[in-house]
Amino acid sequence: MVASVATGARVPSLAKYEVLEEIGHGGMASVYRARDPRLGRDVAIKVIHPHLRDSPEVAHRFVVEAQAVAKLRHPNIVEVFDVSDENDREQYLVVELLRGETLRALLKQHGALPPEVAAAFALELLAALTHAHAEGVVHRDVKPENVLVEAKDGEGAAALKVKLTDFGIAKLLDAKGVTSTGQVLGSPAHMAPEQIEGGDVDARSDVFGLGVLLYECMVGHLPFEGNNPAQVLRRVLDGEYPVAEHERPLVGRVWSSILDRALAHSPADRFASAAAMRETVVKELERLKVKDHREEIAAFLHDPEAYVQAHEKSMTATLCALADEARRAGRTLDAAADYNRALAYAPADPRLMKIVAGMHRADARARFIKRSVPVLLGTIAAILLAFVVGRWIRGTPTVVPRPVPTTSAASTGSGPSASASALASAPSVSSSAPSVATAPTSVHTALVPASAPAPTPTSRTLTFVGVRPPAGVTVAVDDTAPIGIAPGSTIELDGREHTLRFGCVKDICDQDVRVVRAGKTDDSMAIELKIKPATLLVDGDPNGNYGIEDFPSIVIKPGVPVSIPVRGYSGNWITVVDRAHPDKKEKVDLIAGQQKRVTFSL
Repeated sequence: MVASVATGARVPSLAKYEVLEEIGHGGMASVYRARDPRLGRDVAIKVIHPHLRDSPEVAHRFVVEAQAVAKLRHPNIVEVFDVSDENDREQYLVVELLRGETLRALLKQHGALPPEVAAAFALELLAALTHAHAEGVVHRDVKPENVLVEAKDGEGAAALKVKLTDFGIAKLLDAKGVTSTGQVLGSPAHMAPEQIEGGDVDARSDVFGLGVLLYECMVGHLPFEGNNPAQVLRRVLDGEYPVAEHERPLVGRVWSSILDRALAHSPADRFASAAAMRETVVKELERLKVKDHREEIAAFLHDPEAYVQAHEKSMTATLCALADEARRAGRTLDAAADYNRALAYAPADPRLMKIVAGMHRADARARFIKRSVPVLLGTIAAILLAFVVGRWIRGTPTVVPRPVPTTSAASTGSGPSASASALASAPSVSSSAPSVATAPTSVHTALVPASAPAPTPTSRTLTFVGVRPPAGVTVAVDDTAPIGIAPGSTIELDGREHTLRFGCVKDICDQDVRVVRAGKTDDSMAIELKIKPATLLVDGDPNGNYGIEDFPSIVIKPGVPVSIPVRGYSGNWITVVDRAHPDKKEKVDLIAGQQKRVTFSL
């Protein structure tokens, strides 16, 4: 478990351990930092709550947890050292103590992680799950709160520890009756559909939970959200969530498709195992030239801002090289995916904008041809059918001989006289006319005039080659409802003039209005919306001197709102400091277009 600040709550008395402070609190137990005098080491002790320890069902679940985790020995799983006896007044579990923080704390501090860093964390956790599943243990509650991260600054990957903990609701596959009552155990937003419905839970349920965790790390929010647990559960059961690539274009198509497979509603459509998912993640990291995933984590934790800047540059170059290679090999879809993700990193790059716009125009033309060919073939088939039917109705054309000026021949009612009678209803033919009737040719000409004009295009494709900010931008066409767009997105328009209204979700940007004139077959457009600044209000000593570590030039007077530029809706962490007392600091996440208040005690 992770050590933190004491809370002042009750401290239990344990015979074999010296309990020092509370470091965590959950629905089933409290966690304490303690000293093991026999081995001279600090440990974490999970003590079941007093109001639960007398429940036979809860006590049994606690014993199952101890038995399940005690058999697991893996670098990415918190090690169990000891468990209470049945006759002990307190029921507890003793595990190794990590001096770091949870993955949840990292997400609160940094927001969405670089996709490759998130994938690196996933590899560590998938290794833990692979081992646990091999031992017959399903975690059932994989979430950032249950991931512990410890890193020693300057020591790199060698000192990095990423561990999965809290198998408090784990279920031994060979144990029966633990959840026979049909009770739903777990965190709603991270639970697989079959777990919610009380169905069979196996390793693929943990794959789903890991998919939820990885989505949140890459995108910055959960895939299934709601105002209450019931809404969240319903959305998990419906299987509907925003596509990761659309929510955050930096994620790209490949990572987005991996997330989609992990989050598939049916277990049969997910990765068959944690090992299979890990293999897929490894291959994508190798394709992106990420050589050591643990070094990526360590480098990010050492200096997040420097890592992000360097990572964006290197990833843009890598993606462009991969896209160029795929394009030369004729793998157009792969090339487009990598170009689009590179454009999300570098939306103002003219080369990328030109390439992506060209590829989208080519794709639009291909879609137009694909739609038009069936119509054209149908038209040709109709013409041919009309031609055949016309011939059948009029009869097969015959050779007409020249009239013979003899009375007997005309009155026999056969041969030439019959042909001449057939001509009675047709236009008169002079003796010098050709001998082959031309009626079929007249029918064909009437159906398709040789001078028929080419059809006028009735649809066109508008491609957004650049979108800033890269996520959260929406467009409303005329009076329709707004839809989300990202670099590389396309919309279909008819040939008329249209008004496009651009904005951002949660109204964090200034709006923009563009008019698309009538007549063009296809077009491209770059959009850059200005993110509204956040407002900071400091309460403190009226004569105090306050500032922001991130913006040293900004002077803050207590009670006077200050406008602060931000890069996105959230994740804009700054540190407000009392300059007269530098040890007094407050960290705050600024929200675009909103006011945040920071209070310093007098």
